Amino acid sequence: MLQKLTINNYALIDNLEISFGEGLNILTGETGAGKSIILGALSLILGQRAESRYFFNQQKKCVIEGSFKISGFHLSSFFEENDLDYETETVLRREISADGKSRAFVNDTPVNLTALKQLGEKLIDIHSQHATLEINDPEFQLLVVDSVAKHDELLNDYRNKYHAFKKDTGKLNQLIAESDKAKADLDYFQFQFDELDKVSISADEQEPLEKELYALNNAEEIKRNLYGAYYLVQESEMAAISQLREAGQQLGSIEKFDSQIEELHQRLNSAIIELKDIATEVELIEQKTHTNEARVEEINTRLSLIYNLQKKHRVNSNAELLQIQDDLSGKIQQALFSDEAIEKLQKQLASDKAELEKLAAKLTANRLKAIPAIEKQVIATLAEMGMNNSTMKIEQAPLPPKGGVIEAAGKSLITLNENGTDHIRFLFSANKGHSLAEMSKVASGGELSRLMLSIKSIIAKYTALPTIIFDEIDTGVSGEVANKVGQIMERLADNLQVITITHLPQMASKGKNHYFVYKDDSSATTYTRIKKLDNHERVLEIAKMLSGDKPGESALQNARELLGKVSSS
Repeated sequence: MLQKLTINNYALIDNLEISFGEGLNILTGETGAGKSIILGALSLILGQRAESRYFFNQQKKCVIEGSFKISGFHLSSFFEENDLDYETETVLRREISADGKSRAFVNDTPVNLTALKQLGEKLIDIHSQHATLEINDPEFQLLVVDSVAKHDELLNDYRNKYHAFKKDTGKLNQLIAESDKAKADLDYFQFQFDELDKVSISADEQEPLEKELYALNNAEEIKRNLYGAYYLVQESEMAAISQLREAGQQLGSIEKFDSQIEELHQRLNSAIIELKDIATEVELIEQKTHTNEARVEEINTRLSLIYNLQKKHRVNSNAELLQIQDDLSGKIQQALFSDEAIEKLQKQLASDKAELEKLAAKLTANRLKAIPAIEKQVIATLAEMGMNNSTMKIEQAPLPPKGGVIEAAGKSLITLNENGTDHIRFLFSANKGHSLAEMSKVASGGELSRLMLSIKSIIAKYTALPTIIFDEIDTGVSGEVANKVGQIMERLADNLQVITITHLPQMASKGKNHYFVYKDDSSATTYTRIKKLDNHERVLEIAKMLSGDKPGESALQNARELLGKVSSS
């Protein structure tokens, strides 16, 4: 329910605040006073395009804010999906700067216009005389039937299963495509895998081989230097060990005189032992070091094979080659065993489709039962509004082959979409002897408005609708018909908030709340203003609507009688 609308700097409005009530809210005023301006401002918080040339003051930004009571509309999931704070009293705000830049907010959280529009459509439904697209929209027509069929739980269950079915169908198509490609490439994958498998690559073999080759290629230099080191330490006339032994003898002869010298002698003896070990190991390495052309050739062959494979696969290590080998193995397995996976998923989809068809059949049966009641109620409501010769027929047929999930079932084709298997079409005739046709082709603007009113009055009995705004729905009617339209509006407002702009006193008298829109010319600038009328003001306004600006006593009395019908109804 729209509780409050605030408009700043839009068209003829500098600053305007309107508090709406429950039930039927009536807006009246002379043509050009600004009633449509208010609706235009309201459309901005529903995500409509804004133009700065409509600003009251081109130097200031335009701000439109609407406060809504949204409990009972099951919108918490929308707020969760869009990462918004859910509040039972939610505020939508739109700010447009003079340079055309726009910002939108829901409960002070910035949102894009798409999200604002999606939420706005769930809260307000604006219906003008020429808004014929919705009534001819197959989805809207199906919504009407489903609302009366009252199978929300069944429909939600079907839709959840249908979306899962579509997702799995996509997986199947992807699996088939991947399988076909894998089979086409199988020989190539197998060749590459065998090439790597034959080499038996080890992840950590390359670096040791490279070090060994480096040592073999420098064996003579290594052997020469090792022998030189051993000779200097152990074999030469001035060998390091001989020199250290002589130094030890010198220290040993005097160590009795000083404990520190004794300690140094011990350390020197330890150094001689360590040096002997070093000399022994150097000698062993020198003896083992030799040139080995066969081994050099062997290592070169191995490394060349590794380098070529790395270059071929554009990698830098054996670990990466092994990963490629694993990937190739997976592709080979997929090519060899994908048929089993495809067959398993196909069986699952066949079972899921059978379940969907059972649920869709229940939806079809429920809709078939609901259609006569809709036709009867619409025709009866239209008769109340003076369209006694109207005829309405709702066609229910299977979906055409395109636009759904098509599966062969013998010689027939069954098409499923997210709503089942039904194509709903509303056909209408307003006059005797005329064939039924789509509503927009055979109904005038006034007839379409009354037709939409009758349809929405039916929906309101079965489901929670947003606030409905009718913009001059009473165009083309008068007298008792206008009174009947007003009565139907009253009934509609028993279940939801209705806001309507009207020029008819019969309609205006039905409102629970009456707002008067007018131009204020008291200053140098014209402003659009609005005020809520009290009982006395309502009598005067309705009397003016009956007879003109200076109503006589008879018009005033007539107005009182019209309003009296409201109080006694």
